Amino acid sequence: MFISYYAIKNKLPKIIHLLVTLMGFSNVSFSQYPDLGSWNIINVKYTLNDKWSLFGEAQIRSLKFYNIFHYHEYKGGINYRFHPNARISLGAGKFDTYKEGGNFILPKNNDEFRIWPQLVLNQKIWKFNVEQRLRSEFRFTSQGYRNRFRYRVGVSHPLGKLKNGYYPFQIGASNELFFTDKVPYFERNRLLFSLDYRTSKILSFQAGYLHQFDYRINDETGKDFLLIGIFIELTRNKKQNLKKDFEMKED
Repeated sequence: MFISYYAIKNKLPKIIHLLVTLMGFSNVSFSQYPDLGSWNIINVKYTLNDKWSLFGEAQIRSLKFYNIFHYHEYKGGINYRFHPNARISLGAGKFDTYKEGGNFILPKNNDEFRIWPQLVLNQKIWKFNVEQRLRSEFRFTSQGYRNRFRYRVGVSHPLGKLKNGYYPFQIGASNELFFTDKVPYFERNRLLFSLDYRTSKILSFQAGYLHQFDYRINDETGKDFLLIGIFIELTRNKKQNLKKDFEMKED
């Protein structure tokens, strides 16, 4: 764990420089699109062994380009890989959605605690990784208890030369459907196109375009987002040489 910490510490100047560059480019390139929101993620994964791992994640979102912040969440959970191409997870978290018109305007549209089990299946087709994710959500919201079911399918492909056990880049696309057990059943569709850049076995960055369509729900609003993510992967044993799979990122 301490080895992983110092590895990250030694890379901090490069990380900060990259983040400043990305933010500067983003402001110049996307500020002309006032309806484009921001979707920001930081995710930490701690691998115990080749079967068990833990994860934690925080998100903050805005309806305009880094303005009118209306949503944040934090969550964590545990993964168990019972097959090389399959794993199950159990997660829980806090999800808050605020009124539109400013930054974190009260009262909230939704104040939610959520628990979810999920199953993820992977299949390699040449260098493409095809992933399917099925998730059931038990939602304790400020409007009462709700069930929701999600199905995501995605494909990703590594780019660049294999070095130190990983490829530097990955492109991906995914689509996710959201359903409930009440009429009208269909709730949301979420589409994502992304590019990942891995600087080491520990650290990777993601940038993407996310579009979602909501059907008469108010626990999340907005249609188009610039997604920026930071993903940190730590291991319990520094001698572990676990394969860096091209899995779709959590959200």
